[in-house]
Amino acid sequence: MAESLDFTTTSFLSSAKAAPWWIVMLVPSNDVVTRAKTMEDPDVFHQDKHSRDVVEKHEQLPPTPPSTDDNASTTSTQSDDVEIPLPPPTYVPSRVLDQDKKTPDAHVPRDPRLIRLTGVHPFNVEAPLSALFNEGFLTSPELFYVRNHGAVPEVKESDIPDWEFSVEGLVERPLSLTLRQLIAEYEQKTCPITLVCAGNRRKEQNQVRKSKGFSWGSAGVSTALFTGVAMADLIRKARPKRKARYVCMEGADKLPNGFYGTSVKLNWVMDPNRGMMLAHKMNGEMLRPDHGKPLRAVIPGQIGGRSVKWLKKLIVTSEPSDNWYHIYDNRVLPTMVSPEESANNPKWWTDDRYAIYDLSTNSATVYPAHEEQLSLVGGPASYVAKGYAYGGGGRRVTRVELSLDKGKSWRLATIEYPEDKYRDAEQHLYGGRLDMSWRESCFCWCFWSLNVPVADLANSKDLLVRAMDESMNIQPRDMYWNVLGMMNNPWFRVTVSREGDFLRFEHPTQPALMPGGWMERVKKAGGNLANGYWGEKLGGEDGEETVPEAAKEVPMKKAGLSRSITIDELRKHDDENDPWFVINNEVYSGTSFMKEHPGGAQSIISAAGLDTTDEFMAIHSETAKSMMPGYHIGTLDAAAQKTLSEPEMHTVSSSGEPEPTFLRSRAWTTASLHSKQIISSDTRIFRFRLAHEGQTVGLPIGQHLMIRLRDPVSREAIIRSYTPISDPQQTGYLDVLVKVYFDTTAAKGGRMSQALDALPIGHGVDFKGPIGKFEYLGHGLCTISGTERRVRKFVMICAGSGVTPIFQVFRAVMKDSSDPTTCTVLNGNRLVEDILCKEDLDALAKGNEARARVLYTLTRAADEWQGLRGRIDGELVEKHCPRDEGSLVLICGPEALEKTIHIALRQQGWEDDQLLFF
Repeated sequence: MAESLDFTTTSFLSSAKAAPWWIVMLVPSNDVVTRAKTMEDPDVFHQDKHSRDVVEKHEQLPPTPPSTDDNASTTSTQSDDVEIPLPPPTYVPSRVLDQDKKTPDAHVPRDPRLIRLTGVHPFNVEAPLSALFNEGFLTSPELFYVRNHGAVPEVKESDIPDWEFSVEGLVERPLSLTLRQLIAEYEQKTCPITLVCAGNRRKEQNQVRKSKGFSWGSAGVSTALFTGVAMADLIRKARPKRKARYVCMEGADKLPNGFYGTSVKLNWVMDPNRGMMLAHKMNGEMLRPDHGKPLRAVIPGQIGGRSVKWLKKLIVTSEPSDNWYHIYDNRVLPTMVSPEESANNPKWWTDDRYAIYDLSTNSATVYPAHEEQLSLVGGPASYVAKGYAYGGGGRRVTRVELSLDKGKSWRLATIEYPEDKYRDAEQHLYGGRLDMSWRESCFCWCFWSLNVPVADLANSKDLLVRAMDESMNIQPRDMYWNVLGMMNNPWFRVTVSREGDFLRFEHPTQPALMPGGWMERVKKAGGNLANGYWGEKLGGEDGEETVPEAAKEVPMKKAGLSRSITIDELRKHDDENDPWFVINNEVYSGTSFMKEHPGGAQSIISAAGLDTTDEFMAIHSETAKSMMPGYHIGTLDAAAQKTLSEPEMHTVSSSGEPEPTFLRSRAWTTASLHSKQIISSDTRIFRFRLAHEGQTVGLPIGQHLMIRLRDPVSREAIIRSYTPISDPQQTGYLDVLVKVYFDTTAAKGGRMSQALDALPIGHGVDFKGPIGKFEYLGHGLCTISGTERRVRKFVMICAGSGVTPIFQVFRAVMKDSSDPTTCTVLNGNRLVEDILCKEDLDALAKGNEARARVLYTLTRAADEWQGLRGRIDGELVEKHCPRDEGSLVLICGPEALEKTIHIALRQQGWEDDQLLFF
């Protein structure tokens, strides 16, 4: 019988005296109790304490993973003499997130920092990579990755001790046990185990060719101390029969194709070096709902899909599991098998040679982080690159190597094995015996690091990482693409680009649908990611020829549709009730996409009944174009095409009077260039004369307009969105601030900005608008995609010419002395002369100190500069713009800034509905 009946859920700690016997007797060790007592308000702890912990770890990049004493004794010692890694600070989420409230998981509180990979439901998530790594060797339950195939079974606390499961099949003594019996009658063991989803790093495969799986990043890996019973103890007691060869497992999660189940080999289960167990605790507390509460299988060294959650059955069989999810999931089919072939030929799935069990050797770089910048001026002479590695089947990772010259030469990294600490500890932990001193197998990730001279990084184009285990299994150079996108483990590549006095690093991808990563960038540029040179070079380092993929025209029409649409039919759908619009003479319905449209519903409504070919083709991505067949409803007939091609004139109103406002949401209007004011070497204010002196622009606060010019050679439309800096009440003129991106020897400049700069005075320019999903109405009231929202404070983050929409909203708030809304502006630039609208911003803030703070930060500041220094990053934002429930963050700047700030704010606890990107 077990020495301790430790069976804890943190939520019961504060009321343990009144709890049932099975909770009172199973209280965690003192260190968990102490931590729990500091968490009287979990929400406050999450938002404040946890964020501070992460920021403190991040202040000296890169952070140091858990230390390991290389001189530690290999002999058994008393527990008081051995320091073992304990779980990081944790909290039990108490709030069900809004996105879960209308799903079958409405009973499960979760951490908002987790990145959702499959939309709202089912719940499949990973933590931000840096947040995961910063927690150290052990992962808190709230950041532990989750792979759910469906709804989480709801288990009442009172039902936990009587949770039943069985051992059946080819056994002489079938068993039916409760969790109460499992704890009382079997020896309890505690062991650190790393679990890894077989889809870890799948986003990289999806960039090369879309697989059938969703896009995991590099954080589908987590480690915890699991407490429970060796699976072999149960099987041994049930006495397997002679023909028994497999142990099948089945969970309580009911799915479209039955309950989730899988199998492992019986001889693995009986091998103590394999360490397979049934766990009821994780890091000293009861399993949480997403992690299998109240009982799960834990299969060390194998893919996470074998560790069945909400366990109900162990079935001993002579053949592998015939469960649908065992057959059609967690397999690596041969790389030449296409999605179509796999769907049409079931034999690929029933061949057990392609089933995955042991993990493959893998590694990833965490620091330098994605979009991290490293200063080359005044910074340290070296940089400590860091990351993780893991092996499979209990094999130890024996080396991790880094290359800065595309694999021509390698440098050996230092490896730390925190798992080995537990081998020296002879003690009980969380109600289970640490039983590792005799075991040779390694079931946990390890941490690698290497001190790299910054000068070497500056001379490199990328940083490559590979790991090898004790069986000499080494990560391959190239990807092995497969239909399910499983077991992706090529060298992990981080690109290095020099941008002025900084180095910028890019990881391969970002998880889910998050944009970013060098693979996305290379693919958009036409590179072939499967060419053996990461899509960038042909023939090695000296090759200059890029290898483009064959240009593919994205189909935008529904196959087989032959409906003809007249102009009268089109005109009946020219309002918000059921808007139709035309692209290249094809008609589309925008009704079902109005709420989700990134530019707001107004963008679709404004296009209703019109030909929007120029606007759509100039602005939208290939992804947007590929969505269009789903909205395609027919083709304009010849008469409708002719009618729609005739220009509409809007010079006077229906009453015969001149139009009071200039902009039209459904037609282009023309203004002439009146003057051009040079602000700096690359910045201009263009003033356009409107139709008459009394005419206003007609642009709501927070919205923008489109400018259209024609390419002088191809006559192709060039269309870009801008936010004017002129006061909305100004009459007769329109002022637009534009940063001109000139051509350089290294790259082409901006087509629109250079075309504007070349315009002669008096030349006509087309305008259309307003567009945008945000509008400020005053006194803290705004609308986002047509929905009213009241805020107490604006946090305004911008850089360069991204200040213009920020300036527009800031001016509206400050000019109304009765508006109680407060504003904090964080404006980033290189040099002081690059700060746009500075005099106006300072003038508006003067006298409004109680409502306004305007902060400037420079990356190349002169010695006399008194403001902030450095790029806008998460640390700077958290210091000057702490999270507040009544705040709305307005963000406008370069794509890199927006991506960096988005990630940082989400890590700090900001919800996506608190962030608005112009």
